[in-house]
Amino acid sequence: MSFKHIISRDNPVFKQLKKFADNARERRAEGKTLLDGVHLIESYMDTFGEPDLIIIPEGKSSVEATGLIQNLADISTIMLPTLMFAELTPVANATGILALVKIPQLPVPEQPEFVLMLEDIQDPGNIGSMLRTAAASGVDVVYLSTSCTDVWSPKALRGGQGAQFVLPIVERVDLINALQEFDGNSYATAMQGESLYAQDLSAPTAFVIGNEGAGLRKQTMAATSKRITIPMANTALGSVESLNAGAAAAVCLFERMRQASLT
Repeated sequence: MSFKHIISRDNPVFKQLKKFADNARERRAEGKTLLDGVHLIESYMDTFGEPDLIIIPEGKSSVEATGLIQNLADISTIMLPTLMFAELTPVANATGILALVKIPQLPVPEQPEFVLMLEDIQDPGNIGSMLRTAAASGVDVVYLSTSCTDVWSPKALRGGQGAQFVLPIVERVDLINALQEFDGNSYATAMQGESLYAQDLSAPTAFVIGNEGAGLRKQTMAATSKRITIPMANTALGSVESLNAGAAAAVCLFERMRQASLT
């Protein structure tokens, strides 16, 4: 094990870590990202082994972080001043440990039967939450359009809480081509359409969720089998305009899981 105490922002190791924290292009180019917190690091280790590097702050870490640091005593470690450490973490109250890891590549099923497609989702916490929901509901693979935010950013990883380590994800996808190649029924979520609950979701199913504000592009919507909507109460009173993208995804995905459990 090697241990370094870095105190300068001009240090090349810190500069590289800052790029991994802030820059999607750098993460893609190097195939690495930063994990924040004990839970994410342990989730990664359960499947993919030890991280490449451990980063800790000066001062006291949480009890959980201290225990993990002791278990990873053979891994190269750097210590940073608190303010420098804070520049790398996506949360205000960090747990006191970061890990540099290789971005995993999970195999994609040849003929997936349960698919989530996301178009132009911009908020990293939102996309992380949707990936978490997809993993929990049994989705086979998630396709992300070229304009989606990076799912390997520290904030998206924090939102996913380990979903990225168990769920096959394909980024920078032409969704129209993906829809044309999908051997099943594809459903575009929209403000107006047939009720989600009127659909037979027992066949191979793909749900397509659009941008948080703008929704799906017209071309993408036209490439799907059907437009669907989620019935809501109180819409006539104007109190509820629509569900947000994350909530809509959760309702659709778990309805499909419910129907599949009945067959």
